[in-house]
Order: sequence, then C-alpha cells, then structure tokens
Amino acid sequence: MTKIRNTKTRRLLTVGGIIAAGALALTGCSAAGAGETLKNGDEKALNIAVFNGWDEGIAASELWKAVLDDEGYDVKLTYADVVPVYTGISEGDYDLLLDSWLPTTHKDQFERFGDKLVDLGSWYDNAKLTIAVNEDAPIKTIDELVENADKFGNRIVGIEAGAGLTKQVQNNVFPDYKIGDKLKLVTSSTPAMLGELKAATAKGEDIAVTLWQPHWAYDAFPIRDLEDPKNSLGTAESVHSVGSTSFEKKFPEVAKRIKNFTMDDETLASLENALFNSGDGKPQDLVRKWMADNKEYVDSLKS
Repeated sequence: MTKIRNTKTRRLLTVGGIIAAGALALTGCSAAGAGETLKNGDEKALNIAVFNGWDEGIAASELWKAVLDDEGYDVKLTYADVVPVYTGISEGDYDLLLDSWLPTTHKDQFERFGDKLVDLGSWYDNAKLTIAVNEDAPIKTIDELVENADKFGNRIVGIEAGAGLTKQVQNNVFPDYKIGDKLKLVTSSTPAMLGELKAATAKGEDIAVTLWQPHWAYDAFPIRDLEDPKNSLGTAESVHSVGSTSFEKKFPEVAKRIKNFTMDDETLASLENALFNSGDGKPQDLVRKWMADNKEYVDSLKS
C-alpha cells in the first residue's frame, strides 16, 4: 500500500486548532434553497453528512461544497457521528456522505440499513486502519507492542468508542494477538487522541494510537505504523460515496459527477495538508486557496 508522506517539515498543531477546524466546518444554511431547482434540473439545497473527526471526509466534503456553491447550489455540511449519519442517510435527512469505508469498517452499517443506502462508488482506494507509534519507538510489530506494553503505559490510545476502527481493534487485534489485560484500549474522541499524540511527541515519550491512512497526522507528527503480521486490521479499503434513496432523483447532475469522482494519494494528501496542517483559517478559505493552486484537478470536478 502506498503511504501518504511528504518532505515538508512536520509541524505540531495545537489541540485547539484541531478542534476548531472541525467546528468551523459547520457551514451552510439549512433553509437556503429549499424547494428551489437549478437550470440543470437539480434541486438547489444539498445536505452533505460528514463524520466528526474523519479528516479525509471533511476534506472531500469541503471541496465539493466550494465547487457546488460556485455553481449556485446551497450546500450544507452536517457533522455527526457514524451511526447518526447512516441513520440520517437511510431516512433521507441527509442527501450524501463522502466517507463510507468498505468492505470492512462500515460493513455493519450497510448490513443494518441495506437497500436504504445507495452506493455511488469508490473515490479513493488506499484507505487502511492502523496502530501507529512514535517514529523512534523500540518496536516494529503489534506482537512487540504486547511484549513491551509497559513502555507505552500499558495502553493504546483510541478514538470514539463506537467507531469501526475501535471495534476492529477490540474484536480482532486484541484476541488475535492475545493482548488480554496487558494493554487497555482507551477510547474518547479523535481530537483527544491527537492531543495525547501531540503531548507525547513534545515530551519524547513512547505512545501507541489507533489511526488510519489517509490522515494528515502522518505529516504533522513523527509517527509510523506497526506491522500487522496477523492482518487483524484488514487490508486496504475503499472510501465510497453513499447517497439517500432519493439523491439521484433530486440531484441527477451532481450524482453523475460524484460517481466519476476520484482522488489519488498525492492529491488527497495535498488537500488534507492544506486544511489541517498549514496554519489557521476557515475551512472554506483554506480549501479555496488549495483550489486556486490545483485548478486543473478542480476543473475536472465541474459540470
């Protein structure tokens, strides 16, 4: 699997900045354009659901909001956790989700909601769940993490308790590697995990965190993935766009473009770095600066 890296100097973001990036992304007006249609026949008001703390989805959603707003759509980004998002898509409260991981991470949600979800295809094919450690940690594999648990405070710092990554670690990694009570998976939130990663890095301490690729943290912090010889975290996954059952009827032109939407490693890494690893600023301001620097790619998304 190709790993996302670049040669620029890694910078440590403040926890406040990380949280602010998600909070400021709550943009759009819920009532704007309701009931209106555009010349191409699409409805005007489009509600895109975004997972809290899932930065590849935030990046893609902010990009599409900017592109579509410029064409006269009124795009609202609604942030929520995984289960509420899938529930909302299945009930038609949200029109679109750009961050569905298949075939493993969100398998339960597809089994639960079945034909109330419409898979619009994959736009990124190198997604992977990981356990990452500081770059100078004295281990290379998850096996060695178990053997050296005390060096990591006898814990793995996780994200949200209900996340697919959390379940994968609890249900697969722990039994496969016979971790037992040697390590505790500490769950809270993605920003909290990143905050602990920042603090440990500043102190030069060993730390193990649950993470995923693509993620801007690989450029912001000196970290690397632990090898997973038992393949407990699964192989590379694809990130899919998912619509409500009414999405293609309400937005036929947007649906065609979403089905054709793709991003490679380099493009996604560049966009994530622009949004989360280049300093402070409102997401729409940051994404528009990136769009100006990547005009050829942005033009490929337009109608």
